[in-house]
Amino acid sequence: MNEDQIKNQINELIKDEIQEVINDYVDAKESTQESGLGFVQTEEEKELKVKVSKNEIDKIIKEYKKIKKSQRSNLSHVRKLGLVDKHGRPLK
Repeated sequence: MNEDQIKNQINELIKDEIQEVINDYVDAKESTQESGLGFVQTEEEKELKVKVSKNEIDKIIKEYKKIKKSQRSNLSHVRKLGLVDKHGRPLK
């Protein structure tokens, strides 16, 4: 995958996570409105905007690439196979 595709996937994951939190908030708000407690959203609050720093996205991409590189290593494949040495100990 190229870096643009990775950035797009990270942005989608962030959006999905934010949407999930918003949905939980709205559900909780609706239940508190029914009970008469909590906050009431005004008509002016129609849109939520979130800004994520490009530096943070770059850090996430760097960590992602590091994890993927280690997953492709021969040692990672040995761990997945669950191989043991002649004494029955797992290979590290």
